[in-house]
Amino acid sequence: MKVEIWSDVMCPFCYIGKRNFETALEQFKDKEHIEVVWKSFQLDPSIPEVAKDSYEDYLIENKGMPRAQVKGMLDNVTQSAKQVGLEYNFDKALMVNSLSAHKLLQLAKIKGLGNEAEEVLFRAFFTEGKNIADLATLTALGKEIGLEENEIQSAMKDEKYAELVKADIQEARQVGVQGVPFFVLDRKYAVSGAQPAQAFLESLTQAYTEWREKNPEIKLKVTEGQSCAPDGTCE
Repeated sequence: MKVEIWSDVMCPFCYIGKRNFETALEQFKDKEHIEVVWKSFQLDPSIPEVAKDSYEDYLIENKGMPRAQVKGMLDNVTQSAKQVGLEYNFDKALMVNSLSAHKLLQLAKIKGLGNEAEEVLFRAFFTEGKNIADLATLTALGKEIGLEENEIQSAMKDEKYAELVKADIQEARQVGVQGVPFFVLDRKYAVSGAQPAQAFLESLTQAYTEWREKNPEIKLKVTEGQSCAPDGTCE
């Protein structure tokens, strides 16, 4: 069963939601039958590629929030992250455009490394204060999860990957995504926001039960005979 997750690497609740979902999936007895697909979403495509604001100043200037309110909100989010084992350092976070980071995600998805890409990008932004719009930084992060340097740098220049990002965002509008994280289970159920692990587990159980009824597991009684395997062994 497919679970699609729309997120932005600059969204603090997306990282928390990822952890809570992973906790739920670990407890789910049929987890081997769950396919997780990460989807791109940009909360603010107008952010420049060169950082000019801190996370705090960005919220004050662009959202019109008082500094005291922003500080309190970020402190609360930091504590929420800590409860699921994450370290947030908003004072280090560089507010840059996330498009290039999403291009890296799209490349990683093609290689079957979407989840790994999300993890290193979240960590780089929220914990390590790295510049996720910088080519050298993205190249290092991509190599960390097993991507080749030349394919990473090609993806940053190839319009195909930007189009894949746009396609995910357009699809989000069609699905009805108003904010992220947004989890879609088997295109029948949706979970919005960084819900507790138990809420994810309940939704997984409900969606999977219905999916399994329509996709029964095939169990064959096999009569063994001489045959050849894909590895070339014939017995």
